[in-house]
Amino acid sequence: MVKNKIKTPPAKYNPVLIQINSMKSHYPNFKHHYDKEGNLFFVGVVQPSLTMPIYTISVEYRKNLMPKVKIVEPLLVEKPPHYYYKQGCLCLYKPANFNWTATKPISTYIVSWTTCWLYFYEVWKEKQEWLGPEAEHNQINKE
Repeated sequence: MVKNKIKTPPAKYNPVLIQINSMKSHYPNFKHHYDKEGNLFFVGVVQPSLTMPIYTISVEYRKNLMPKVKIVEPLLVEKPPHYYYKQGCLCLYKPANFNWTATKPISTYIVSWTTCWLYFYEVWKEKQEWLGPEAEHNQINKE
C-alpha cells in the first residue's frame, strides 16, 4: 500500500517562489529574507537616474494584499507626498485602479513603480510640485 504524499507545488504554481525567482532574474542585487512571523521581504538598491541618490528599499510581499514599500535609506523628508504615514510606506497606486494578486511579479510592477516614485520625489523636493501620475485619495486612509 502506497501512502499519499503531500507534494510541494512546482515553482510556476507557488506564488512565493514566483516572486523570489522573478526578483533574482530582474534585480539580482536584491536579497530576500523572512521576518519572525514568516513574512517575505526583498531589500535592495535602486537609483532613479544617474544624477539622483541611490536608495535602499524594502518590499514586503503580502500575497494578495498590496505590497508595502519602505525607503530604508536615505531617509525621506518629513511629510512627502503620496505616502501612507501610519504605515510608513509609499503610495504607488490606487488599489481601486489596479488589482494586485499574489502572482503578479513585484519585480515588474512594484520595484519599477518605486523607482519612478523616487524620481518624481526628487523632482518634487526641488520644485515643490508633484509632477508624477496621481489619483485622488481619501485623506483619512493616508494619515
